[in-house]
Amino acid sequence: MKRFAELFAALDQTTSTLKKVDALVRYFNGAPDHDKLWTIAILSSRRPKRSVSTKELRLWAAALGRIPDWLFEESYSVVGDLAESIALILPEPESESDRSLTDWIETIRSLKDLDESDKRMRVEAAWRQLGRTERFIFNKLITGGFRMGVSQKLMTRALSRHSGVDEDALAYRLMGDWTPDSTTYDDLLFAENDAAAHSRPYPFYLASPLDGEPEDLGEPSDWMIERKWDGIRGQVIVRSGTLHVWSRGEELMTDKFPELHPLVSLLPNGTVLDGEILPWSQSAPLPFAVLQTRIGRKKVTKAVLAKAPVTFMAYDLLEAHGEDVRERHQFERRTLLEHLVDQVGKNPILKLSPLLSDHSWEELRKERENSRPLKCEGLMIKRRESPYRVGRKKGDWWKWKIDPLTIDAVMIYAMRGHGRRANLYTDYTFGVWEDGELVPFAKAYSGLTDAEIRKVDHWVKRNTLERFGPVRRVEPELVMEIAFEGIQKSPRHKSGIALRFPRIERWRVDKPPEEANTLNDLKAMLDAYQ
Repeated sequence: MKRFAELFAALDQTTSTLKKVDALVRYFNGAPDHDKLWTIAILSSRRPKRSVSTKELRLWAAALGRIPDWLFEESYSVVGDLAESIALILPEPESESDRSLTDWIETIRSLKDLDESDKRMRVEAAWRQLGRTERFIFNKLITGGFRMGVSQKLMTRALSRHSGVDEDALAYRLMGDWTPDSTTYDDLLFAENDAAAHSRPYPFYLASPLDGEPEDLGEPSDWMIERKWDGIRGQVIVRSGTLHVWSRGEELMTDKFPELHPLVSLLPNGTVLDGEILPWSQSAPLPFAVLQTRIGRKKVTKAVLAKAPVTFMAYDLLEAHGEDVRERHQFERRTLLEHLVDQVGKNPILKLSPLLSDHSWEELRKERENSRPLKCEGLMIKRRESPYRVGRKKGDWWKWKIDPLTIDAVMIYAMRGHGRRANLYTDYTFGVWEDGELVPFAKAYSGLTDAEIRKVDHWVKRNTLERFGPVRRVEPELVMEIAFEGIQKSPRHKSGIALRFPRIERWRVDKPPEEANTLNDLKAMLDAYQ
């Protein structure tokens, strides 16, 4: 655990990519294999599940720290992070521990089946022998929310330097349905595991935003253009007579989309498709909000299937008849994909993403502008001769997204941030006008510069009307332009409206609050894009 805590501290103290990779390499070079395996799991979002409630942890920490519960809660609201608050509030450790990361994770996992008194005894025993950084990590692991600020790509790069295994090969090995319980460090990195390979997806190739003008890319004929569909990116895998559906976030979703199960008999063995799971009715996509009604459900009922039917919109072929075809040119893979979909025939659960051929850039601009009524996010631009790469590599795949929707709103509440921003008011609630009153409709916490955040924080502290724990109601004076990707009806919100990916586009210092938009303006947007 000490070695892992040193790694965490080294990663937390730098923003340099090279230094982070170096710190990871040093750790992998010195850590035992079982700790390396759990570190890989943690960095690829395979963390232990929560075994103790946060309420219990707060009460136990306050008691061990000999402070009243209300004082702990006040401290927590200022610090903004529960694991850090507990680590700071506890007395100095009574002893030291040389137990490994794996040992502590096993202790945490064993808590799940204990009664409250036994849980408390073991947690307090751990706090009494861990240093501050180790306590912080223990607390993060026990709540199931541990993140280290390192992308899987950086971790894979470091692991490649440590092990000598090619980075792209490692990226593939780390995909799929594995856990530290189902494999070993050597098997994960070096052994050929046929059983795991049957279900394993390929690393996704990610497009880069198109920053300039499309004309800078050359002739449209050098590129393959298609819609940027607004769904869940996924891979459909048919191997050895079984079907596996994976999301880009490495979540196995086969059971969540039972209507895709017939693909196991429609597609030949050794097929892997890349595409988008879309809500679809008859001949057109439905709003993404329809698909959201299925996300997170443990059980998909007949009513849900009827209300939110889906299709798989395929736009790339990664494996054909058991052969990895990712190195073939984009147009070759497309030809193979078209032939495959033709063989399947017309079927509501599998569609081929249409190409926009023989268009000038000006014509494609108009197609892009028409994306929102088609429930799309813009256009995808793919070089005809590009292979299917790993991760986000610029040059061959571009996403040319439509401009977001925007509306001017008034800040009405502010809340403290988390982590390094725990002492600043960075999370804001915004309202629009209806009958002379401001109706809350969205929260946003990104988009301002650090200097603007400090100015807003200073203003909030001087213009507070009421306090509710970490939240302050403020004078309705500041106007912000809020950008968002979509809008939908929502009975859970007072405004009756919910936004998709709201963020602050700019601070409208030029605009008085009475000139902010109204709820009717939002409803007009809703009507226009339903």
